[in-house]
Amino acid sequence: MKNSPAIDVNHVSKVYKLYEKPYYRILDALGIGGPKYTEHAALKDISFQIGQGECVGIIGTNGSGKSTILKIITGVVQPTGGSVQVNGRISALLELGAGFNMEYNGIENVYLNGTMLGFSEEEIKEKLPAILDFADIGDYVYQPVKTYSSGMFVRLAFAVAINIDPEILIVDEALSVGDVFFQAKCYHKFEEFKEMGKTIVFVSHDLSSIQKYCDRVILLNQGDMLGEGTAKDMIDAYKQVLVGQYQPQHQPSEKTESLVDDEEIRALAAQKAGTNPHLLEYGTRQAKITEFYITDEHQVRSNAILKGTSFTIHMEVEFYESLPEPIFAFAFKNIRGTEITGTNSMVEKAFLEPVKAGDVKHVTFTQKMSLQGGEYLLSLGLTGYAGDEFQVYHRLYDALNVTVVSDKDTVGFYDMDSTVEVTEKSRS
Repeated sequence: MKNSPAIDVNHVSKVYKLYEKPYYRILDALGIGGPKYTEHAALKDISFQIGQGECVGIIGTNGSGKSTILKIITGVVQPTGGSVQVNGRISALLELGAGFNMEYNGIENVYLNGTMLGFSEEEIKEKLPAILDFADIGDYVYQPVKTYSSGMFVRLAFAVAINIDPEILIVDEALSVGDVFFQAKCYHKFEEFKEMGKTIVFVSHDLSSIQKYCDRVILLNQGDMLGEGTAKDMIDAYKQVLVGQYQPQHQPSEKTESLVDDEEIRALAAQKAGTNPHLLEYGTRQAKITEFYITDEHQVRSNAILKGTSFTIHMEVEFYESLPEPIFAFAFKNIRGTEITGTNSMVEKAFLEPVKAGDVKHVTFTQKMSLQGGEYLLSLGLTGYAGDEFQVYHRLYDALNVTVVSDKDTVGFYDMDSTVEVTEKSRS
């Protein structure tokens, strides 16, 4: 078995049934009536092998099937078709909370996870000091994990995952919630694992980490496997996917027309992609933001923006009453709710005019994307003053999810785009 692949994914497909109403699932299970669902193909005939000792990255846009294939590899989800063969003990760090009992404290969850992985109580007790030392969350290990912050949670989960002597380690984006120092600690552990000849499968939007640590990268998009190859080649292809410019290699010319049609379909779908169906909306409704979206540097609608490129936020606004000097605004928050940056038309001195009832304005904010790679929430606002009184005409909180794709992240929220020079100092 030494020369066998660590992971062999053979023509795997996964189709989910999407029910319009919850009770339709019960009727379908009982065979009552005709089909009451639509089918969504999360994975379509995916095949690849991961060799023992390889560090392989899986990249792709949201909804491409990355998490689904990891869940199938780990046995959490069964494929609709195809098979997966795993040779070696697997340890997985998937969604936060997976494998943990929220009512148990940290110590109890360590024993719970270890038992699930087949270790005896004595073996877990032997590994416990190393786990607690790596997690470094102090006395919180004696508190229920439901009281943990996401950072503490991932510290403990990763500490368990890497200290139970796995032969295969699978990590799905979870490290993004840890602080910079903890992430550095984890990546150092990746290096140790690689030197020990262990297998790592790594899903991340942090392209700099993918490029640095991965021997090979697999690119997924909307359930299809677009390719596999070096980190550089696949990252370059991924960037083409993000701007709608990807063309499969060696594609026969007679299929060009159908590819264009597919791109048009994807562009139409992207118009609503990333919109929050549960956004917080309020205001006097004397005016309303009727449409909002983002375009990338190529003027293509997209919710995935490459760091370092220009992008534009668009707002369509209808006015139902005449208003003095309305203010148009936007703000970015991270997924923890921290407001990071934003501006408005008054601060920018871009529009200081009254409007009339019936007016429709198209407002754009164009800027360079300097935020670090990751997931962000965009909020939009339409406000103003009635005399000295501040008025909110319409606000949309957390309206859009925006993914920033980066192959170089610095420390903190944004990149100052530094220029570095190292010169020889002359000796007197």
